[in-house]
Amino acid sequence: MKITNPINATNPLSADLDHILTHTQGLWEELRNQRIFITGGTGFFGCWLLESFIYANEKLKLNSEALVLTRNYESFKKKAPRLAVNPAIKFCIGDVRDFKFPEGNFPFIIHAATEANAKLNEENPLQMWDTIVEGTRHILEFARHAGAKKFLLTSSGAVYGRQPPNMTHIPEEYNGAPDPSDPNSAYGEGKRAAEMLCAIYAKMYGIETKIARCFAFVGPYLPLDIHYAIGNFIRDALKGGPIQIKGDGTPYRSYLYAADLTVWLWTILIKGKSCRPYNVGSDKAISIAELADSVSKSFNPPAGIFIARKPIDGSAHEKYIPNIDRVKKEMNLYQHIELREALDKTIKWNRK
Repeated sequence: MKITNPINATNPLSADLDHILTHTQGLWEELRNQRIFITGGTGFFGCWLLESFIYANEKLKLNSEALVLTRNYESFKKKAPRLAVNPAIKFCIGDVRDFKFPEGNFPFIIHAATEANAKLNEENPLQMWDTIVEGTRHILEFARHAGAKKFLLTSSGAVYGRQPPNMTHIPEEYNGAPDPSDPNSAYGEGKRAAEMLCAIYAKMYGIETKIARCFAFVGPYLPLDIHYAIGNFIRDALKGGPIQIKGDGTPYRSYLYAADLTVWLWTILIKGKSCRPYNVGSDKAISIAELADSVSKSFNPPAGIFIARKPIDGSAHEKYIPNIDRVKKEMNLYQHIELREALDKTIKWNRK
């Protein structure tokens, strides 16, 4: 659907944005009349942060402004014209590793830029490492320069390494790690280093650094053509099927809908304790085969499913599931939108 007047166009995410505003009541006052700087603002997380920021800014008359770092404004303008031309959003052109610091104070910074790309991690792990680690160091230096009070890093559950077979859910206290001798660990080890940098800058310069260890998600703006299984399955079904499972379908994952994710990120930025990591994701496990079946049944007629390999009898099933007791107890954060509804919303968005 072509948007001819993106500022005045009806927002297809209005119900989700109402949900976000309902579950972030009281948080936005701290952002009133403030400037916020966002890296990764044109990606999946970033689009949801911008959607919700614009919505709250207009509904609550916050008089706030967001400056978004991007390497390609024109590309983002084609992808999300309504966001790209909103008067409360400005853009800074540059790479997270070496962008020129914009002038003025930014009390709030969200660092959501990362190359979460399995192909890049495999083919050029050094670039993956540099983007995460050098980028985080550079943005933390900017936080010092800009007088930041609160800084949010979107880290990853990849920092834990492989989840032990006897562990159903990974808690923040688990001190597992990726294999540092494996170049494919560049993403997870890079996120570990980024978290360490946040801890150092908090100690040395007094910046409140909040850490969100993010797992797996679904929702509008999620790319359907990279390594995310849930996106690939939706893409396959939209094309008429079959849904392609490249493995044996036995690994377990969990999926949090993007609107709930956004609530959690804003809450952690404002209320999270400095240097205390928080798992972000659903704790409701589903196997990849079950996920494919759920996606299939979201279509009428259901899409077919192709599983490349048969499971090996007696083998342990790989898991990647967070324990989220910490965010529940400390910040009263919960999954409100179940996977079935999340799939329906995501599919509807991608059909528009």
